[in-house]
Amino acid sequence: MKKFLFLLSLTLVSILLSLSAGSLSEISFKELLIQILGKGSDMNGIILWQVRLPRTIASILVGSALGTSGALLQSLLRNGLAGPFLLGISAGSGLMVILAIVLGLYIAYIPLLAWFGAIFTVLLVAIISNSSNGLSIQKLILSGVAISSLFGAIQSILLLGSDDSRIQTALQWLIGSLNSIEWNLLWLCGAMIVAGLLGTLGILRSLDILNLDDSMAKNMGLNISLKRFMIALIATCLSASAVSISGLIGFVGLVAPHSARIILSTNVPSKIVPASAALGAIFLLIADTISRSFANEIPVGAITSLFGSPLFIILLVRMNSQKYLVNQ
Repeated sequence: MKKFLFLLSLTLVSILLSLSAGSLSEISFKELLIQILGKGSDMNGIILWQVRLPRTIASILVGSALGTSGALLQSLLRNGLAGPFLLGISAGSGLMVILAIVLGLYIAYIPLLAWFGAIFTVLLVAIISNSSNGLSIQKLILSGVAISSLFGAIQSILLLGSDDSRIQTALQWLIGSLNSIEWNLLWLCGAMIVAGLLGTLGILRSLDILNLDDSMAKNMGLNISLKRFMIALIATCLSASAVSISGLIGFVGLVAPHSARIILSTNVPSKIVPASAALGAIFLLIADTISRSFANEIPVGAITSLFGSPLFIILLVRMNSQKYLVNQ
């Protein structure tokens, strides 16, 4: 209980920092309270309500979605390397988003195309990885890496024939950025993320059972195929919705679940998944706050990669020493 309160406190602190810090203007906690009460300067009000609040909400939604998606996939596949990026889900979504930008499609089509790309990629990777002995986890991961490289090449080809203005927008998506958050897109994709997170709460008990053994799960009356399909579908939709908002942001889906296992000292999915959502939100809130603290803003995807890759290596070393492995 103390550890969950610690995560809650850390989340609240990260939110306050996200709302107050930035290169445009430093807003003190006192000024934040004044603005919430409907008072204060007009300039700080515009910065808070029109710039920082949408980005803070987007960071929470995207971070929690990627953290939850990573935890679900790692639990489902019983492999600590599983995640939306490694399995090609994010690449499939990203390809469809880039296609929408290059073709100049209406913004409302972006989430639909992102979900289509994610589901198509999951099916493609599953078909490639399937064998007479069932689904191979090793083939699944290798197929995901290969599909990600293929889709990356297609994205490059699409961008070569595009206008300069669209290339700039597309590059923000490829690197991962929260710089141009629009309320209409945020509400649409945010609703899907919230629905996915609520759906995750409904399958936590099933995750715990599936984490034990297939024969035990069958004896307890669990429809294993249906539950696994539901888990994969929720993880895919969460990842696709996150990509629709922010573009391709890496390492959140890997770092958050592993951090949760170390902090909670357990591998029980019903505890790891909610903690991963909180840690994903915290990680992205901090990364976004850092990214916009410079005079020339750095894309948040570059910050998550810069800090996420060495952090992930450290977490892996600690997990090996403490033996909190997913497939145990």
